[in-house]
Amino acid sequence: MIINTVKKFVEDECKKPTSKYGYEPFVYHFVPMVRYATKLADELNADKEIVIIAAWLHDIGSIIYGRSDHHITSTKVAEKLLKKLKYPPERIERVKKCILNHRGSVKNECVSLEEKIISDADAMSNFDNLSGIFKAAFIYENLDQGEAKTSVLNKLQNKWGQLYFDKSKELIRPRYEAAIMLLK
Repeated sequence: MIINTVKKFVEDECKKPTSKYGYEPFVYHFVPMVRYATKLADELNADKEIVIIAAWLHDIGSIIYGRSDHHITSTKVAEKLLKKLKYPPERIERVKKCILNHRGSVKNECVSLEEKIISDADAMSNFDNLSGIFKAAFIYENLDQGEAKTSVLNKLQNKWGQLYFDKSKELIRPRYEAAIMLLK
């Protein structure tokens, strides 16, 4: 099954010593993101296969090449992998659009239901990984505790504001409210 092959590819890339962020993103970002994407695909009657494949591959460029322009590098990696797996070209294009448009910080325009689901699931996964957001603030952004707290608060508020669906807000609201309460 193609989904299992894609999942294994992503996990194997995260395990490589060359992975920019190690194995942690697989466990703390990809897995929750796929869980949210699958739930939203079911709830909103989206093309579940497109959503799950895009969810697994949405940040693979970040793992292989680093965070800069990872929506673009992830799209290229996904295309190459899916062509190798003989996935239908029109479906590859749909997966690529989901990946290319998943970043709220880039302000790409999500058009399809599946693109919006990937964007929402990516944003929602942040609420499952506060420790990872703080780690990024301390290690990669070199912020002190006060700056990190403000940065994380702003990031979570931005992620909340980027959600397309009421269903997304309904699913994540308890985590959002708890995080905001602790960070204010």
